[in-house]
Amino acid sequence: QVQLVESGGGLVQAGGSLRLSCAASGRTFSNYALGWFRQAPGKEREFVAAVSRGGTRSSYADSVKGRFTISRDNAKNMVWLQMNSLKPEDTAVYYCAAGSGYVLVREEEYDYWGQGTQVTVSS
Repeated sequence: QVQLVESGGGLVQAGGSLRLSCAASGRTFSNYALGWFRQAPGKEREFVAAVSRGGTRSSYADSVKGRFTISRDNAKNMVWLQMNSLKPEDTAVYYCAAGSGYVLVREEEYDYWGQGTQVTVSS
């Protein structure tokens, strides 16, 4: 019922910033919590950030807290991940996800996934 398409990835220097965007289809967008996950080379996919259905509550992985910000606009069917002070350790494919669950750190709570967008941070 929801299709997600990420964009905004690219190559940046350490300390730089990127904003990832995720566009969703479907009129039930507001029924879903939204999250960002990432998968670095040789590692399993991990939780990055999530935002509640109404956009009033957010959660972040400790590794990105204070540097990344998640936001959403239900009228536009969009969710963003603003990434500041990027580090080489942030290099990964970033995925947008929509879910009907509530334990949003768990990828099992998500029903729909985007194709991913590559973020590469150079030293």
